[in-house]
Amino acid sequence: MYSDILLPTDGTDGVDAAIDHAIDAASRYDATLHVIHVVDASTYEAYTGDEYVHEFEGLESGLAQMGQDAIDEITERAASEGVVVVDALIHGTPHEEILRYADDCGIGLIVLGSREESGEYRRLLGSVTERVARMAPQPVTIVKANHT
Repeated sequence: MYSDILLPTDGTDGVDAAIDHAIDAASRYDATLHVIHVVDASTYEAYTGDEYVHEFEGLESGLAQMGQDAIDEITERAASEGVVVVDALIHGTPHEEILRYADDCGIGLIVLGSREESGEYRRLLGSVTERVARMAPQPVTIVKANHT
């Protein structure tokens, strides 16, 4: 049914249940699992001017390393289940880059994690998961974080 499944990760606990779901789906459909992390450009683009060059470089590098660590962890888990993985570390606006990647790579299913955020947070900033779910032309599965 699906030959390519996309799992974006932000490295947070909200993605944990989605990881298991995406690996299971990829295994069931004998699909390639695409694991990506988008380093949110707005986080480090706020640093402007020469006086912030070192802080900017350190922040960008740290965010990229955290993203790569999250990708590597998922890749290892998927490989242990015999799932073929393609991974990418991307810089940009998360929902836009997720949608662009899905379109460019012919993704058939996007699997996203979701965690509870306060209503105020969602009103002010929105949610990457909500934006992708609304805007993606392909099916999107949203896996809610387990609350214990």
